[in-house]
Amino acid sequence: MIHHGLPNVLSPVIVVAIFAVANMIILEATLSFLGLGVEPDIVTWGRMLNGGRLYLGSAWWITAFPGLAIFLTVLAVNLLGDHLRDWLDPRLRYTVRGDQL
Repeated sequence: MIHHGLPNVLSPVIVVAIFAVANMIILEATLSFLGLGVEPDIVTWGRMLNGGRLYLGSAWWITAFPGLAIFLTVLAVNLLGDHLRDWLDPRLRYTVRGDQL
């Protein structure tokens, strides 16, 4: 059971956990933007977006850089999860140029 079952269960669990990290980043930023996140004295990307929205016309970079940081972090985590899925999937482990051995 450990030899056959664990490789087939472990890779999806790891990939789902990696994708859940990206979802939690978005959720925390959204809640902080709305003022429902962590304590007010802790700086978060969502709070930075909320603080900069009043200055979009004159100082766009106050909102653009935290939004870009959220985007790049979530993109990197999703790409990591995608590559981990490809690397850990036992059905794709023994492929050569797309053909099964």
